[in-house]
Amino acid sequence: MIKKIGILTSGGDSPGMNNAIRAVGRAALSAGLEVAVIKDGYKGLVENNIELATSITFSDVLSNGGTFLRSARLPEFLRPEVRAKGITNLKKHNIDALVVIGGDGSYMGALRLTEEGVNCIGLPGTIDNDIASTDYTIGFDTALNTIVEAVDRIRDTSRSHSRCTIIEVMGRHCGDLAIHASIASGADIVSVPEKILTEEQIIDFLNTNKQSQKSTLR
Repeated sequence: MIKKIGILTSGGDSPGMNNAIRAVGRAALSAGLEVAVIKDGYKGLVENNIELATSITFSDVLSNGGTFLRSARLPEFLRPEVRAKGITNLKKHNIDALVVIGGDGSYMGALRLTEEGVNCIGLPGTIDNDIASTDYTIGFDTALNTIVEAVDRIRDTSRSHSRCTIIEVMGRHCGDLAIHASIASGADIVSVPEKILTEEQIIDFLNTNKQSQKSTLR
């Protein structure tokens, strides 16, 4: 029976991480479980940066961006001897299960821990929206709205100077942010990792649209 859980955030931070931490922590405490928070992700797990949490731990975090547990990347966590240190610290604190909030790298770390007997559950926290079997990851919608808001402002300048503007967004190897942002902002063309367009293709497309007056270009 699980009596105590640990919570950590790993990899890049994303909007909504603090909300997820608070929801998990408060729900666990309400269910009578003990909760430990692990600072600095897997790095903190290996370095034993673990604290017992109370309800106050999760207060005043909803309106803050990032993650109040902090995050750090630790590529060495893929090595068995490094993970062994983390597992030892989990046992030292009597943590029966681990909640990992992060992206694909964080999920990989959780998978390795699961294979070594640690109870893990992952919450998809990444703006990239690149976690399989997840409609929308934590942070994706906020990042999308931020992009659309920025594009709306940039378009004013582009229109004023009759310019074509190229907007590069984040997303790593997943084009979800670019696709959704292009639809929401009314972009003329989008190039994504899944279907990369050449410079010549982009120029030809824009010239064709300009001649046929199907775009905002003049």
